[in-house]
Amino acid sequence: MSTISLPNAAPPQAEAAAAAAPGWWAAAWLLGAVAGAAVQLQQPWLWAGWAYAAVLAAACLAVGCVAALSGRRRGAAAAYGTRAASVLALGAGFLALFALTGLRAVGYASDGLEPALEGRDLRVTGVVAAMPQRNEAGTRLRLDVESATLDGAAVRLPRSIDLAWYGGPFRDAAGLADLQRQPPALVAGERWALTVRLKAPHGARNPYGFDFELWMWEQGVQATGYVRAGPKDEPPQRLAATGAHPVERARQAVRDAILERLDGPQADGDDPARLRIAGVVAALVTGDQRAIDRADWDVFRATGVAHLMSISGLHITLFAWLAAAAVGALWRRSTRCCLAVPAPSAALVAGVVLAAAYALFSGWGVPAQRTVIMLAVVALLRLSGRRWPWPQVWLLACAAVVVADPWALEQAGFWLSFVAVGILFATNSVAAGAGPVGARARLYALFREQWVVTLALTPLTLLLFGQISLVGFVANLAAIPWVTLVVTPLALGGVLWAPLWSLSALSLQPLAALLQWLAQWPWAVLFLPAAPLWAGVCAVAGGALLAAPVPWRVRALALPLLWPVAAWQPARPAPGHFELLAADIGQGNAVLVRTATHALLYDAGPRFSRESDAGHRVLVPLLRALGERLDLVMLSHRDADHTGGAAAVLAQQPQAALSGSIGSDGALQALRPATPCVAGQQWTWDGVRFEVLHPLAPDAASATPRPNTLSCVLRMEAAAHGAAPAPVALLVGDIEAAQEQALLARGAGVHADLLLVPHHGSKTSSTPAFLQAVQPRTALVQSGYRNRFGHPAAEVLARYDALGIAVVDSARCGAAAWSSEQPAEIGCERDLNPRYWQHRLPPRSTAVR
Repeated sequence: MSTISLPNAAPPQAEAAAAAAPGWWAAAWLLGAVAGAAVQLQQPWLWAGWAYAAVLAAACLAVGCVAALSGRRRGAAAAYGTRAASVLALGAGFLALFALTGLRAVGYASDGLEPALEGRDLRVTGVVAAMPQRNEAGTRLRLDVESATLDGAAVRLPRSIDLAWYGGPFRDAAGLADLQRQPPALVAGERWALTVRLKAPHGARNPYGFDFELWMWEQGVQATGYVRAGPKDEPPQRLAATGAHPVERARQAVRDAILERLDGPQADGDDPARLRIAGVVAALVTGDQRAIDRADWDVFRATGVAHLMSISGLHITLFAWLAAAAVGALWRRSTRCCLAVPAPSAALVAGVVLAAAYALFSGWGVPAQRTVIMLAVVALLRLSGRRWPWPQVWLLACAAVVVADPWALEQAGFWLSFVAVGILFATNSVAAGAGPVGARARLYALFREQWVVTLALTPLTLLLFGQISLVGFVANLAAIPWVTLVVTPLALGGVLWAPLWSLSALSLQPLAALLQWLAQWPWAVLFLPAAPLWAGVCAVAGGALLAAPVPWRVRALALPLLWPVAAWQPARPAPGHFELLAADIGQGNAVLVRTATHALLYDAGPRFSRESDAGHRVLVPLLRALGERLDLVMLSHRDADHTGGAAAVLAQQPQAALSGSIGSDGALQALRPATPCVAGQQWTWDGVRFEVLHPLAPDAASATPRPNTLSCVLRMEAAAHGAAPAPVALLVGDIEAAQEQALLARGAGVHADLLLVPHHGSKTSSTPAFLQAVQPRTALVQSGYRNRFGHPAAEVLARYDALGIAVVDSARCGAAAWSSEQPAEIGCERDLNPRYWQHRLPPRSTAVR
């Protein structure tokens, strides 16, 4: 039998490809959009607005080409058109999101605070935009600015600013104490007239550290500062209670009601554990994560359940499911409603809408936004009757989140959420339509899903946070059903009937006891040094392979992928050399000294509040990321800006010895028995010589009202190599002019290549004679940006400039790295991988010798 070939007929494969083309075009566009946003976030500087507009025009042209190619549905050109259209769609999506993200960033950056307005007394009128946060120091609030004046003249400020309103004594830039008016009980929606001092958002920049400036950028906050409420300032004035921000006002009322019931006078008993649980209940209902005690957060992170203890995607998804089930059940009771709109459709819409309302009430945080967008995308696909393959559904949800918030790509939660969902889609039988039946099957499905997510996310968690909770699998098996099915519904039900809050707190107590017990296990948490990105990507691929539904002999191939991140060790100095890393901890000192096999921490930075200090916030994460085990912690003296983080550091480094001029300070001596630092103490590590130059023994034994005078002065000298002099670094704490003169009078060896500027650049130190004797190449200042003491003083900087000494200050540099192998160079963290949202200061004009 012969066959007849019809003219212009396409092969069956081409017809199939053409039929599937729109789906592939959409997937290519979505993938390109995510990639375009990701690439734009890597820009160190923003382009001009017209440049992004030109890129957007090119994206529109590419879309037109895709539309033209989509008409090729028949003939031999169909397959070629499909491939070309997919490539063009990929490029169009890339260019579109690159340009749109850039245009949004340009518009946002134009609303920044003018540098000339920093540190000036401004009279601002605005509305409290979020529920205020109270602590022992005062109140923090977010203000939507309506108007502002400087010396009576109108000025432009960013739309949203964050303020601290301190109570009690407060020192200004001149160091003068000023008694501030106690902040009243502020309520969201109130209009206030306040005298404030502002500065641009400026966070600490440390290796592997938190990007505060990105967080503020995402929050839409372009200035931070504090309220001036002293006797010489124009008093704060409450102008009116407005109708603005009703959701925040309701959140504040509910939060305060929870804390009053569970932590107020009417609470039964005075059990500290019960009182701390009140903060967890408040966080579950209103999303106020600051209500949770820091010690509880440490337990939650150690057991891997931190994602459950505030408003998370899991809570919102559960709420959507419960709301959809309730609405569907009620809808089916009405024949008229079912004829108008099918019950499944009504339940689906109601679930998403009510979940969005819950997310809005919980503060509309970034995780909540992601979840609502994902739910809305899936609901729209189902309502439209489309049945896309799960990879395209996953990619569409991912792209929708990126379009709404491109900077979410820089957040760990984004990757944890989407990798977890993608792995469950790829490995779960539910994705194929075979759901579990019966209680045993559902229990097995829960166990399997938790195991799969643990396998897949452990390498990613290690890459993002540098730690693995070894008890997390067990803790989540117990915590996920208990928190989502018991604790959270009771906490939400308390909004309607307050006694349910007490039941929710009661139900949390056994879980808290279990988590506390698990957190105390030896090796409950494994900390590994931060590996490079390539090793982390290999480990994530290995985790995905372990979780994949393939034979175990194939999964065994994941082990070589996991090995680099598990065995990684950061490079250390060569024998005879040493490195210094001056951490960016604001106003204070904290310098990490590393030799080939030893490490010393000189000072531990300041305490910021009762629950926050440089040790917990900066130094402990930094030491863990570097895989560092300290041999010695030396506290130069007992001032709080040098010892504030010591407790956290010593708790994380139990093997470290403690030394310093801390006298008989009971709180510091209670941390660990301390050996006084005395001039003449010497030791050698790996060929590097350490020597204490100050204080003298009689001074260390005498009582003095000025701790600065007893600061430990530590000299470090590398081993000599060849004819060149051995590099030297000198750490001097807060010594003042008298101590500098005493060092010179007794002929101490103060000449150094690197000098830690005495007393953060105060006018009381850095005398010309001392600087001429030290003759450093580089002088390093550790001080906070626009700190209230005015450090470093302009006249002090002029002395360094006159001698040709390069001054590097932490406000401009971030964490500063120096090595005795290259003593003429210093590395600044702010110069590594810069991003356009980061605050930059103009460089100082100094001569480098």
